[in-house]
Amino acid sequence: MFIFDISNPLTLILMLAATVLLIFLAQEIKKSYVAAIMLFVYLVILVIHVAQIATLSEEFRYMITTLSRCIAIDFVFVLITFFSYLWVDDIEAKTTGKKSIDNSLDWFWKKV
Repeated sequence: MFIFDISNPLTLILMLAATVLLIFLAQEIKKSYVAAIMLFVYLVILVIHVAQIATLSEEFRYMITTLSRCIAIDFVFVLITFFSYLWVDDIEAKTTGKKSIDNSLDWFWKKV
């Protein structure tokens, strides 16, 4: 059974670097769809890991701890990309003069 093990430190560092670079890119070009694409990718990875843990056969039960760590890390990346999407959407809305999708975090963005 193939598992995309993101709990491996090297993979984790590479994914974190790619996430930070894409958030920076989205912020520089002021396009929220870049962060939305990242959010969608991390949600797909989360669904894949949950499906793998749900369909785990008895011979691969030793992988349950690795998959559990991967799911926890997936939730962290989803949280990071969700907030970055809201942040970039707010930046994009201010530059284009359009209404943002969600203005409930204005108090937070003013402190950032």
